[in-house]
This record gives sequence, C-alpha cells and structure tokens, in this order.
Amino acid sequence: MSKPSDNPADPFKKALAEATKVIANDPEMNVTYSVDPAGMTKEGIRLPQVSRRMTRDEVLLARGTADAFAMRRKYHNEATAAKYAPSGGLAREIYEAMETARCEAVGAREMPGTAGNIDAKIGYEAKRKGYADITQSADAPLSTAAGYLVRHLATGRALPPGADNVMELWRGFIEESASGTLDHLDEVLDDQAGFARLARKVIADLGYGDQLGDDPDTEDEDQDSGNEAEQEQQEESGSDDDSQDDENDASAEQSQEEQQDASQAQVSEDESSDMEQGEEAEMPEGEAPMEPPPPAPHSDADPNYVVYTTDFDEEIRAEDLAEIAELERLRAYLDQQLEPLKGAVSRLANKLQRRLQAQQNRSWLFDLEEGTLDAGRLARVVANPTTPLSFKQEKDTEFRDTCVTLLLDNSGSMRGRPISIAAICADVLARTLERCSVKVEILGFTTRAWKGGQSRERWLSAGREQQPGRLNDLRHIIYKSADAPWRRARPNLGLMMKEGLLKENIDGEALEWAHRRMLARPEARKILMVISDGAPVDDSTLSVNPANYLEKHLRDVIGMVEKRKAIELIAIGIGHDVTRYYDRAVTITDVEQLAGAMTEQLASLFDTDPRKRARVLGMRNVK
Repeated sequence: MSKPSDNPADPFKKALAEATKVIANDPEMNVTYSVDPAGMTKEGIRLPQVSRRMTRDEVLLARGTADAFAMRRKYHNEATAAKYAPSGGLAREIYEAMETARCEAVGAREMPGTAGNIDAKIGYEAKRKGYADITQSADAPLSTAAGYLVRHLATGRALPPGADNVMELWRGFIEESASGTLDHLDEVLDDQAGFARLARKVIADLGYGDQLGDDPDTEDEDQDSGNEAEQEQQEESGSDDDSQDDENDASAEQSQEEQQDASQAQVSEDESSDMEQGEEAEMPEGEAPMEPPPPAPHSDADPNYVVYTTDFDEEIRAEDLAEIAELERLRAYLDQQLEPLKGAVSRLANKLQRRLQAQQNRSWLFDLEEGTLDAGRLARVVANPTTPLSFKQEKDTEFRDTCVTLLLDNSGSMRGRPISIAAICADVLARTLERCSVKVEILGFTTRAWKGGQSRERWLSAGREQQPGRLNDLRHIIYKSADAPWRRARPNLGLMMKEGLLKENIDGEALEWAHRRMLARPEARKILMVISDGAPVDDSTLSVNPANYLEKHLRDVIGMVEKRKAIELIAIGIGHDVTRYYDRAVTITDVEQLAGAMTEQLASLFDTDPRKRARVLGMRNVK
C-alpha cells in the first residue's frame, strides 16, 4: 500500500492532469510539472510547477496552460499546419499565433469554462513581458497582436490587461489591411485547412506576402497534372521502342568514332596540363598567391556557433544609456525598494564582511621578545618575576587578491521584483567586498531590440539565409568596472529600473564576454557569479535555427569555463533550475532569498576547509 503524499498540492495536480487528458482526448498523454518553461512534445506536456502554498496565481496559471495545450493537441493537425506554413520568419510567427488563437477559440466555444483559465495564462504572460507599459506599436510584437485579435473576434471576450494594449496598438492597422478577409473568420474557424488559407491571405494583406513561399494548393494541382502527363508519356513510349532499336544500331558506330576522337583530345589535354604543372612547380614560393586566413570563430567554446552579424552589437557603460538626472531618479526609486529590506541586508553584509576579514589576518605568533604584550601570560610573570615578558605579533595569512564578477540577466522575464532584488544585492555585495579589499565588477546582458532588431532587418532584406545563426543585436552593459569605486558606480545600478531596457537574453555569448574580461584581470583569484531566471531565449534566433541552438552554446561555454579552471564559476537560478547547466549552482524559489544565497555562496568560496566549501556549493566529490 503506497504511502499518502504530504504535499497538499498533489491532489490538485493529479486532478488537473486527468482533466487535461480528457480535454485533449488523449488518455495516454504524459502530464508533468516543472520549474522549467512550459512546453508540449509528442509524448506529453509540461506544466508550470505548483508549490505547496498553492497560491491563486499558481493555480490559475497551471489551469490556463493545461487548457491551452489540451486545445492545441485536440484541434491542431501538425501535417496540415506544416503544409500551409509560410517560409519567412515573421510570416510564420503570425501564422502560428493565429493558429494557436483558433484552437483556443474553438475550445472556448465548446467548453466555456476553459476561456477564463486561458485568460489567466494570457494575462500572466502579458504581465511578465511588460505589455501594459508599451506605448508604440513598433515595440509590440505584430504576431502576438494578430493572435490576440483573432481570439477576441472569435470569442467576443475582452483580453486581460496588457494583452489588450498590444492588440489595440496594432488593431487599426490589421483591420484596415485585412478587414475583408477577417469577415470570413467564423466560416473557417472549425476547418484548419480553410483557416490556414485565411491566415495566409491575412499575412499577404499585411504586406508580408513575399514570406509566404509557394502556394501549397497550386502545388497539389501541378502534381496531379504532372501525374497525368507522366501516364500519357508512358503509353506513348511503348510505341516508340521499336523505332529506337533501329536508331541504336546506327548510332553505335558513330559513338565508337567519337570515343576515339575524345581519347586523342584527352591525351593532348593531359600533356598541356603537365606542362602547366611543371611551370607552376618552378615558380618561387614567394611569388605564389597567398590565400586569406579563415575568419576567427565567433565563439572559443564552439567554432560552429554562427552569428549573422555583429555590426549592431554594443558593449556600453550604464551611464551612457541614460542621463545623469534620470539615473539619480532611478536610483532613488531603487532605494525605496531597498528600504523594507534594509535591516536584513545590513545583517547579511556584516556577516559576509566578518567571514572574509576573519580569514585575512587572524593568526598570531607567541612567546616573542617584542610586539604586543600577551596579557594571557602575565600570571606566569607574576608567579616568577625572573621569567621574561611574553609578547605576541599578529601574522597575516595568505589571502590572495581576488576579483568577483556579477553577471546579471537583464531579460524581460526579470522585470519587476526579480530585477529589483538583483540590483539591490549587487549594490550590497559591491559595498561589502570593497571594504574587504576584494575587487568587484557588475555586468548585465540583454538585447537592443525585441524580435531581432537591425540584424533581422538586414537578414530579411538580404534574402533570408537558411539557419543564419544568432539573429539579434546584443547589448552588454557595464554597470561597474572592477577598478571603479562603488560610490562612483552607485547611481548606475538604478538603470535596471529603466522601462524598455529588459528584452531578450542570450546567455552563452554574455558568459563568454564576462569570461574574457576576467581573464585579462591581474588578480590571482577570479570568481564569476551568474544570476539568471532560466534558459536563453531569443525569439528571432530560435525561429530560424534549431530549437536548442542557444541552449547548446550556453552548455558549451560553461563546459569551456569549468574545464579551463582559470575562473571559479557559480550560478543562482531565480525560480528555475540552473543545475542542469552549471556544476556549482543553487536554485531559489522566492526572489527575496537571493540576497542570502549570494552572500552564502560567496562566503563559502573563501572557506579554507574544502569540505565545508563543498557542502555549501552542493559538490559531491572533493579531492
């Protein structure tokens, strides 16, 4: 008899899994829960984790995600979708968003209870991506707006806050361009092939017809006509076989003569080529044409990692991204966030400082002829006045000069409380480590634009090369260099509060960038701490490359850093398990635990006892 689970969320999770199988009409489907991003494969679906607390937001998000995946599994046919899918990147994104909206709308008509759950999922995603704060249509994804509009028109339901903002920013343009086409939406909603044709027509109306590729319906007609022509040709070929036999006899003699002429010509060509090779062999080496060296790979960790263009990437200081007055205002806002945590932060800072300084200069030499009087041994002098006075001297222990780099994920999913806590902790660590004579550098990474930016525009205008590699404009931010004093860099950390700064995250290249910067430092010991909330995500790159393209590169870079051992690498995952990437890693479920985790991880690195250090870092074997 199995032991009942003590997790109060387990009955809910089991019931939701069974309901999802029923809605999807797939009793064999596998339903799992994970802190990793939700997703669907042929075998089953992965839903967001539900904690023991079972908060309202967790429950609604799990229900909405489950219903959305179940609808797609029930009403979506992969072969039909692939047949009509456009070839261009943006056109495919619009097509996929409209098809997802169709599945959810059909499901909402048949099962109205699912509509509210999916609304909660859409609202959560809109809040996470900051859709409510977008003020210009250029900053809002057109594909997402098209999907939202299809769902709104098909169900008549109002969209959650944030999602409605994105839809309204593009609604006028979409309805003006494709109003006649969208009038037939209800007629084809239950027919995936018919809806796919309508979606392709909408994409053409929006001005992206050049990305549709060949019309699949026309190809089918051509194939049918080709089959008929092939049958007729086979019938005619039977009557021509007899006449061809006579012609073969006459052409046999002619072919023999042509072969003789060709062999003679080949001999003369061989002689001339031998002469040319002899002349080339006698040419001095200095006069031989030099081939240009191959271009250097974009990544030391993976020579096959491709970047479409680096012309629009930037490495920039934080103070160059905002005016001084704006940085001061943002810093004041960050200080307001810090106020409720001031007591806890101070205790953590003092704890870290005590642990670091305790290892720097806390050993003594006793029974010396000079130094500081050893009060603990005065009794011996009183008992026997002939005993010489005993002195002691403090001895500095070996504490290698150290540099610590904090690499902060500045992606859109960090918006809100996570990025505030990360900025606060970076501030505290910079101040504390500076007091302990430890250099600290604070770096951030994101992209300059959503959906590819200028790199994608160049790729589109150049003909849309297949698998172009990384297809977005990187933005690597230096909040504080290792040699800059904390007081000078203090306002820069407020930049993380700036609206519009946080976009996509390409972790592999950012980690390699931070690694190169640290290798150039003169310190004897180097520690790199990565703070992220999940796997690398860049929609533009992943839409035209293999789905694991960025994740594979991140693993390769981590493997290179850990193998070289020139830098000690640790990671902290916020809400997501990063131990699948990093050997030394810790995952926190609540962002308010970040300060304690960072302090404990850093302090443990300075422990002289390797076994104690291993326990904190989660290492299994220590030599």
